Amino acid sequence: MLREHRMSVAGAAAVPSRPTPSGPRSPAEVREAVRYALAEARRSRRREALDGDEVIGDALLVASELTTNAMLHGGGVTGFEVTLDDQEVRLSVSDRSEEFPGPAQHGDERGFMRPGGHGWPIVCRLARDVTISALRTGGKCITAVVPLRRR
Repeated sequence: MLREHRMSVAGAAAVPSRPTPSGPRSPAEVREAVRYALAEARRSRRREALDGDEVIGDALLVASELTTNAMLHGGGVTGFEVTLDDQEVRLSVSDRSEEFPGPAQHGDERGFMRPGGHGWPIVCRLARDVTISALRTGGKCITAVVPLRRR
């Protein structure tokens, strides 16, 4: 059974990203949507809210990891949304799976290290808030909030 997981919630008066006909479906398309939303914020009066390339890199990495995880473990991306306000970028990725993400085992039965398994810990480290919600149509939506200023 899927339950909602919430770590400190923050509200946002959001500005949506550039609309795409079917929505982004790959990590590259998601990063492009995030770049577009951040560029629009820089052109607006929220220019001073962006704290530099590291923060932008954090948002791009979180978006990419959420999308990659949806593709590898969640049956594919079924929805994506990026919104931002003066303090944060909110990234939401939906997929078909009802299973919660978690840290992967890095060793096999012989003790050899396996590749992968770092995406979810990266998301949890860079995001200030992560919420996992069940979707009425099945699957889940993971929303990660990345601060626009360093802590």
